[in-house]
Amino acid sequence: MLMLAAAGVLAPLPNALTGFPRASAITLGVLAAAGGASPVVRAVFRLAGRTQDDGQAAAPAPAQAPAPEPQNVLRGGGVIGVLERASVAASILTYWPAGIAIVLAVKGLARYPELRDSKVSEQFIIGTFTSVLWAAGCSGVVVALIR
Repeated sequence: MLMLAAAGVLAPLPNALTGFPRASAITLGVLAAAGGASPVVRAVFRLAGRTQDDGQAAAPAPAQAPAPEPQNVLRGGGVIGVLERASVAASILTYWPAGIAIVLAVKGLARYPELRDSKVSEQFIIGTFTSVLWAAGCSGVVVALIR
């Protein structure tokens, strides 16, 4: 987060980063993309859990029954998410958009047998979209910084 804040402040400066500072910004951008999204993904899962299937807001739970935390239905999802975000960020920062398609295709094919359950497929889609958007946002800040 701190790296992204620094990149956001430095991006409007007239001189683009070169050499070691440029490589450092790219490396820190990939690390921020890979490691910084876990709280965001969990928050999106909690937000998604508060709606019913028809899109209407769910009735608030009674005061004595706290809402359960989303279960990790897909084993290894946290590690896969970190690798996915690092790969997406690296693909964007190396100007190789096909890399994003490869990452998402491999992830989808690897999880295909598990996606028949609607709750699992919903978790897969929400987690993937959140991860990819986070990685793209982090990469966008870095691209603005090194342009």
